[in-house]
Amino acid sequence: MNESHHDHEHRDERPSDGKTYWLDSSRNVHLLYYAAIVIAVALTLGDALYHKHTHFDFEGWYGFYGIFGFIAYVCLVLTAKVLRKILMRDEDYYDR
Repeated sequence: MNESHHDHEHRDERPSDGKTYWLDSSRNVHLLYYAAIVIAVALTLGDALYHKHTHFDFEGWYGFYGIFGFIAYVCLVLTAKVLRKILMRDEDYYDR
């Protein structure tokens, strides 16, 4: 009855109704992945095509907002990992 998270990931689970959905196909998942990469590259390249009205000089740097967003996201994830260690309780915390 105790199954690990690792075993759960590799099992091919189908919905109980037997239907196959479009994200069940790994081809469609790969298509979405590469489409996201193409969109990100296009948006980054498009950053050079317009004039920016900035308050600070660094806002005008090429790709600034993409880099800033990525760094902010990484900081958020790292902060959440630290907070998880501080706030996490035992599995049976409320059952005691």
